[in-house]
Amino acid sequence: MAKKPDQPNAFVSRISLTGRSQGAVKALAGFRKQHHTVPDAVNAATEAFLGKLCSAELAAEGEQYFQRAKRAFGYKRTDLTLEVTSPTAVLTTKDFTLELAYALEKANPASYDLTRTLHSLRDGLLVERPEFDELFAAMFTGVVFGLAKGARVEAVIDAVEAQGGAGALTVSYPSDCRHCVLAVVGVAAEVVCDGATLEMRFPRAGSPRELVAAFATMRSAFALAKNPVLAGLL
Repeated sequence: MAKKPDQPNAFVSRISLTGRSQGAVKALAGFRKQHHTVPDAVNAATEAFLGKLCSAELAAEGEQYFQRAKRAFGYKRTDLTLEVTSPTAVLTTKDFTLELAYALEKANPASYDLTRTLHSLRDGLLVERPEFDELFAAMFTGVVFGLAKGARVEAVIDAVEAQGGAGALTVSYPSDCRHCVLAVVGVAAEVVCDGATLEMRFPRAGSPRELVAAFATMRSAFALAKNPVLAGLL
């Protein structure tokens, strides 16, 4: 019996899509200028303070995605749940999970980061549905793929350099090889490998369909390299 070809986007359940936005702590609804001061350090106390300040925004955005997902996919009550425990919220559906997380910026505690992470996608066909793409349009700038077996960064660098400039991959890296940055012809994203994950970082936000398509292109480039180290990563 002939071997069935891989299902398109069969890998999608193993990836996470990430997007980030920033803002000033004093602009959060819970901040009261007459009573509060802006954090000047990141520690347990200031993170707990942020959790109180952002609770209104977090609950509102979580509820928004709960209602939009319910309408878009015709979910019933048992098909999705929303759990808000500021500074995080988790929307879990039968098809995907969306996490929202606020955190103070380490370099500038007067500001916060809001990270949106979409993961546990049921299958590759999900990202092809127009209602799914519309639900998360222009939200994500990164794709993270966990390496099940891990990889030596040096081995990845050597495999790309062994091509001698041929193929669709090029690589750059610091002297200590703590990570490497791969460039893929036809993909407008940096691909950062740290040995535990591959992370694609895009210059602009895109929809799940766009980012998954770019990931598939990168995956093909690794396979075409015909190197066991590169092919084994994905």
